[in-house]
Amino acid sequence: MPNPSFMIAAVSSGSGKTVISCGLMAAFGQRGLRVAACKCGPDYIDPMFHREVLGIESENLDLYFSKEKILQDLFHRHAERADITVIEGVMGYYDGISLDSEKASSYDVARTLKTPVILVVSCKGMALSILPVIRGIMEFREDSHICGIILNRVSSVLYPRMKDMIEKGLKKMGSAVPVIGYVPENPAFGLKSRHLGLVIPQEISSIQEQMEQAGKILSETVELDTLLSIAGCERSIETGNSRRHRPLQSLEKNENNNKNSLLEEENVRIGIARDEAFCFYYKDNLEYLARAGCELISFSPLHDAVLPENIHGLILGGGYPELYTAELEANVSMLTSIKAAINDGIPCLAECGGFMYLHEEMEDASGAVRKMAGVLPEKAFYADRLVRFGYIELEARWDGTFLKKGEKLRGHEFHYWDSTDNGVDCIAVKPDRKRSWECIHMKENLFAGYPHIHFYSNVKFAERFITECRKRRCRGFEHGKDKRADSSC
Repeated sequence: MPNPSFMIAAVSSGSGKTVISCGLMAAFGQRGLRVAACKCGPDYIDPMFHREVLGIESENLDLYFSKEKILQDLFHRHAERADITVIEGVMGYYDGISLDSEKASSYDVARTLKTPVILVVSCKGMALSILPVIRGIMEFREDSHICGIILNRVSSVLYPRMKDMIEKGLKKMGSAVPVIGYVPENPAFGLKSRHLGLVIPQEISSIQEQMEQAGKILSETVELDTLLSIAGCERSIETGNSRRHRPLQSLEKNENNNKNSLLEEENVRIGIARDEAFCFYYKDNLEYLARAGCELISFSPLHDAVLPENIHGLILGGGYPELYTAELEANVSMLTSIKAAINDGIPCLAECGGFMYLHEEMEDASGAVRKMAGVLPEKAFYADRLVRFGYIELEARWDGTFLKKGEKLRGHEFHYWDSTDNGVDCIAVKPDRKRSWECIHMKENLFAGYPHIHFYSNVKFAERFITECRKRRCRGFEHGKDKRADSSC
């Protein structure tokens, strides 16, 4: 049974993909459809907007982290219970892992999933010139999958004339692709930005109302029935017929055709730092842990006094800790609790903001220096520039607990802060192989550094982390720290 879907793509970043995608999700939700969301590329913030609109998690689709078959399986598992899935593209449609590559681009994802694409084009400052822009994007690859066009930043008065001009012009050039709607200039389609991209939705008090308003506007300005038809949706807006629910299946079991032993083990409890300061996580990574028998226990380094009781592992994700240095410093009991747990041997993964939190000190944008956990005797400081950006492949220089010598693990970096010691235990290499640098602290139970990692690029890494958590759980029983019986240890 196919999964009806379409992708919102554009000529470049800053074209309005996020707010238009969210507006369409809201519009379909207002019509009674069950909507799923996806985002191309290594993005955390855009999926947060999807989640705020839909109330469900959004799926990252990334062909640098996942092979084509894995990506297809992840997508279908995510989309199978939805009536329609809206995929938001990344950057320009053909922009991939390097300057001259389309690998892992929005186009590459659309080609892999065979999903139709709706091209968003800004009309501001253009008239007839918009035609060669559209044609160039459509004809750059024969299998562009572009099946419709939405015009952004155009008035209701001008839209009919622009639509007629574009459709006639494309038809003369042999490309009969319809213009299916427009997005007017309206405050509902404006979102604030900061150094890592859009301001996270939790910081916008009226985000729900704003996206609801955007949905209502697009219900009037976009041909939603045509869009559903392009997406291959079997359910019309009027009939309200539901797609049949299918049971979720384990991707790992499907790939290996046998049971992953980790999935049969007793639960281990893993603390996940989640609050305003720590909120950047891949849904796939967390779901991998959950399917492997891990109970994920959220806690707040900002607001909770200490770590949750009886946890056997710890993950400190990225986010914006640099905006909350005073509050983090003031929560001395949590800083002490985390340092004590790591020094006591709890398996810990710390990425970007989580890595900075483990430093002795962290500087904020004003230059004020605050005390942090002190696990690493270093300082995280504001660099006043984008330090490192984009995809990387990590290679371990020697054996670590989670990554062995010569093994590789993929991730990405995007940060304006730097460290007096980024680590030397791995080499990070850009996809074009033209740049590399040392990074990552691998200290027995700790794997910490600026890279955000993706488990599906090397599942052995995730399995070893889970195994170490299970070992700690078993040692806890042996030492009488937990009074429950445990026959599996």
